[in-house]
Amino acid sequence: MSAAQQVPDILSPEFAKDPYPAYRAMREKAPLFWHEATQSWVVSRYEDVERVFKDKGSQFTTDNYDWQIEPVHGKTILQLSGREHAVRRALVAPAFRGSDLQEKFLPVIERNSRELIDTFRHTGAVDLVEGYATRFPVNVIADMLGLDKADHARFHGWYTTVIAFLGNLAGDPEVAAAGERTRVEFAEYMIPIIQERREHLGDDLLSTLCAAEVDGVRMSDEDIKAFCSLLLAAGGETTDKAIASIFANLLTHPEQLDAVRQDRTLIARAFAETLRHTPPVHMIMRQSATDVELSGGTVPAGATVTCLIGSANRDERRYREPDRFDIFRDDLTTTTAFSAAADHLSFALGRHFCVGALLAKAEVEIGVGQLLDAMPDVRLAESFDPVEQGVFTRGPQSLPVRFTPVTA
Repeated sequence: MSAAQQVPDILSPEFAKDPYPAYRAMREKAPLFWHEATQSWVVSRYEDVERVFKDKGSQFTTDNYDWQIEPVHGKTILQLSGREHAVRRALVAPAFRGSDLQEKFLPVIERNSRELIDTFRHTGAVDLVEGYATRFPVNVIADMLGLDKADHARFHGWYTTVIAFLGNLAGDPEVAAAGERTRVEFAEYMIPIIQERREHLGDDLLSTLCAAEVDGVRMSDEDIKAFCSLLLAAGGETTDKAIASIFANLLTHPEQLDAVRQDRTLIARAFAETLRHTPPVHMIMRQSATDVELSGGTVPAGATVTCLIGSANRDERRYREPDRFDIFRDDLTTTTAFSAAADHLSFALGRHFCVGALLAKAEVEIGVGQLLDAMPDVRLAESFDPVEQGVFTRGPQSLPVRFTPVTA
């Protein structure tokens, strides 16, 4: 029996319903196997996924993004390497850390969260996914970029289509075609705005990107459009699912919810543990540059490698009782959880560590804090059991809660 035959297929309904037993079987029986349908080598153990992510390009590259994301975003920073990557990252990174994040964008995050909460704080009930989580990060990104939030439905539609394209492991041609149409539609929307913003710079992120210069290099209109597309999709989908998953985890662990309610500094711990336990993104691909020995065998040069973050983050070789959600665990370091030194793998690692990690942390800390203020006694709707959905990205599709309305 081949390694692939020993574990549930990653495209099967059984896997989609609950991938965690399959992940465990992979780590034990088939830590490396060839998956015919996706034409990729599947890697599931922490030590192997960490090694792939930390590699500086000598053994693993991001060349897979040429076919995986360029059709929907255009050429992005994720595809670059060497000096070209370093310069592009230097152009965009300052907006997501330090004074820009603290002074310019924290007020944007706070305002957008408050505006959404104001629409339901007096009702006593809300679906946290539909009423908050899916809207909040997209509104924040649109506001940061200086785009019209009235176009929210278009932004959400675009990023949903992009995520479907990225997760189209079965190769559905209609999903692929829809993703490619989105690239055209988003370019038609964004390029005129970018050109107008270059002529009339403001205090928004889009103006910052238009004006940014490092070593004489500036971003082209196409560079900026591609980055904005990536930001909407990656920032929207992951923060959306992270917020929903944090509440799903805390609401099903009421003693930990009570601890967070009493001590808001624990929100960061809850976020870090959620990223480990129920990460928004379960798979990231890379391409091998050479033959590479990993647990269970050899990946040949030029192959696509599917790194199972959802499995690696629950590897019993790395974490004690990995299937248990515990914001107080001592084998996950909160202080480094949102940096390239993180010891979970949900933001990747190394030179392609997520540039928006600190933005996501700020959104989650502010959003969860404001939600707990507005819903001090928040609880799941009667008889509702939060269920994750998705394979490439994963999280609750619905999270109805009840609370005592705040009248003040």
